[in-house]
Amino acid sequence: MDNIPSKEQIQTALDNAYAFAKTVQGGKNASYIPALAQVPSDLLAIAAVTVNGDVLTAGSADRPFAIESISKAFNLAYVMDLIGMKQLRTKIGADPTGEPFNSVMAIELHGGKPLNPLVNAGAMATVSLVNGADADEIWANMMNNFNSFANTALTVNQEIYKSESATNQHNRGIAWLLDSYGYFYNTPPMIVDLYTRMCSLNITTAQLALMGSCYANGGVNPVSKKRVVKEENVPPILAEMCMSGLYDSTGDWMYKAGLPAKSGVGGGLVAVSPGKMALAAFSPPLDPAGNTVRGQAALQSIIKELNLNLFRS
Repeated sequence: MDNIPSKEQIQTALDNAYAFAKTVQGGKNASYIPALAQVPSDLLAIAAVTVNGDVLTAGSADRPFAIESISKAFNLAYVMDLIGMKQLRTKIGADPTGEPFNSVMAIELHGGKPLNPLVNAGAMATVSLVNGADADEIWANMMNNFNSFANTALTVNQEIYKSESATNQHNRGIAWLLDSYGYFYNTPPMIVDLYTRMCSLNITTAQLALMGSCYANGGVNPVSKKRVVKEENVPPILAEMCMSGLYDSTGDWMYKAGLPAKSGVGGGLVAVSPGKMALAAFSPPLDPAGNTVRGQAALQSIIKELNLNLFRS
């Protein structure tokens, strides 16, 4: 861990990235979820958490926002620990779809298989694999996992949850389609509701960076010192983030940043530098693929300044 940048270097990189990202224009809040459209678009926050447990921030890093699709990358850890990588690949898949994150066509083109756990179809199918006798027990298992990553008791943003529940007909259709093909492993209406609740969790930028740092630290939370995911499952999860973490513009992100990452339409973004740290950003305006515009700019600035790109020698 001697190659971890100093706290001073990281803070300087965060401050520089914050100043730069504030000048970046473009993007629009997600409008298909009414509550997300109302979030102030000028918000910006950045955080870093090292594998030593150091927490550094810039901007409003303690302001909560909806985790949305970023939750997929952490529920995946629980299910992969539960059933193993081989079973997960059989039941869900591991390849990019080449289609938007909520694509029905991708399901039909691949014989009804969701193909990967970071698109909506695969993420809902992954939730359907969480163990529990009923919805309450399944949710408790999911929340214990999220809380272990965040080292705090996360809560559901009820406004976002109600808004998404009223507008998630497309996801309900995807769930029934997967069920018809035999790639859904519990009752569709119950699972879609749990998935919607999961995506409605409140998270701060600092908490999100801590969650990501668990992956940077080989599956151990660097603050609580507790193992939150088996070490053997960290590489395949990060591989999924490299392939599908930023929807259908993941390749563009990997070209520019070179780190596994996961975004959400709530404006959040987390990136993992294995053995060093995790970076997180929050800014609501999104690009056409559904990724935070200023968040990407901020994290790419930090990655360049601290030389974190995995593909640099």
